[in-house]
Amino acid sequence: MSDRRRQVFFGARLFDGLTMRDDRALVVEDGAILAIAPTAERPRDVEAVDLAGGVLAPGLVDWQVNGGGGALFNAAPTPETIAAMAAAHRCAGVTSILPTVITDSPAVLAAALLAAAEAARVTPGALGVHVEGPFIDPRRKGVHLAEFIRPMRDRDVEQLVLARSGAMVVTLAPAAAGPERIARLAAAGIVVSLGHAEATAEEARAAFAAGARAVTHLFNAMSQLGSRAPGLVGAALADPRIVCGLIADGQHVHDAAMRAAINAKGAGGVALVSDAMPPAAGGPSVFMLQGRRMRREGSRLLDDFDTLAGSAITLLDAVRYVVGALGLPLAEALKMATATPARLLGLDGRIGGLAPGARADLIHLDDRLNLRGVWLAGAPQQT
Repeated sequence: MSDRRRQVFFGARLFDGLTMRDDRALVVEDGAILAIAPTAERPRDVEAVDLAGGVLAPGLVDWQVNGGGGALFNAAPTPETIAAMAAAHRCAGVTSILPTVITDSPAVLAAALLAAAEAARVTPGALGVHVEGPFIDPRRKGVHLAEFIRPMRDRDVEQLVLARSGAMVVTLAPAAAGPERIARLAAAGIVVSLGHAEATAEEARAAFAAGARAVTHLFNAMSQLGSRAPGLVGAALADPRIVCGLIADGQHVHDAAMRAAINAKGAGGVALVSDAMPPAAGGPSVFMLQGRRMRREGSRLLDDFDTLAGSAITLLDAVRYVVGALGLPLAEALKMATATPARLLGLDGRIGGLAPGARADLIHLDDRLNLRGVWLAGAPQQT
C-alpha cells in the first residue's frame, strides 16, 4: 500500500504561470505537482480541496525584498532575519523571496552572503540573495549611503562567485564594474542587473552584451529615456532579452510610464517586485535604516529629505495595482509575479508555474483578489 500523500485542488480557475485554464483540477503528490486534469476526471480517492471559486495560481516570486513584518536584512543580516521576512511575506501570498542587501559596509555584505547561503538550505521560500550595491553610481544613489559606494574590484567578483548558493542577483552600475567583470559574474550563473546607474544607452548595451540580463526597479535611480539620449531606460525597453523589475505601488512610477513599459516588454519582460522594507507585510510605520529614521506616509516610505526609501507593499499588492489601476488582465499581472521572475532566476520548472514536477507552492485568490489560502509544497500555511 502506498504511503504517498496525494491531494487534488479543484473548483477554481487555474492560472498555470502563462494562461488561465477553466474546468481543471490540480493533482499534487508529496509536495510536487503531478498533473493537471479535467475536473470531471480528477482522482476521487485522495485528499480533496474544493476551492469553491476564485483562482488557484503559483505562489508569488519576489526578487527584491529588503524586509517585511518589521524585519530588515541590512540591520540584522542573519538566517533568522531571512526566515522572519519569508514568513511575513508568505502570509501575503509570496512563497519565494530573494532577500536583498543594499549598499553597506563590507562586513554587512559578507554577513549577508553567509546568511543567505544558510537560509537557502534551511528556510522554505528563501531562494538566495540579491546584492543591490555597493557597486553603483553615486549620481543615482537614491537612499543608499554614499560613504559605502565604490567600484567593483576583482576580489569582489571572487567573493560573490564563491558565495553563490542558490539564486543570486547583483545590481550594479556599468561604470562601477565594466564589461569584463560583468561577463565573469554572468559566466558563474549570477544574474547581473543594471541599476542605480547614470549610464548612456551605449554603456547599457555593452553591459547587456557582456551578460547583464535585467534592470533593477525600472525608471527609478537610472538615466531616463530621451529622444536622442535613450539612457538605461531606453536601452532596457528596446532589448527583448532584458527583464525589467518594476515597483507597481503608484508612487515609484507613474501609471502612464508603467503602461508604456508593459506595452513595450510584455508580461514576459517585466518582473514585478515589492522592494519591500520593514513596514510591508504587517510591520511598523517607522523604522531605522543605517542610523537614519524612515517613515511611512500613506503608501510611501521616506527619509528626512523625502527621498523614497523602498516600499511598504507586498508583491500581491503590486498585482492588485496593475489589475485595478492599469486595467491589466489578471493573467498578465500574475505572470509578471510568477513565471517571469522564476525564469529570470533560472528557477522556471521548479517555482512560478503549475506544471508536473514543480513544487506545489500555491495561492488561492477570490474574485476580488483577496487571499484565501497559501500552500507551501502542498502544506497549508497560516495567512
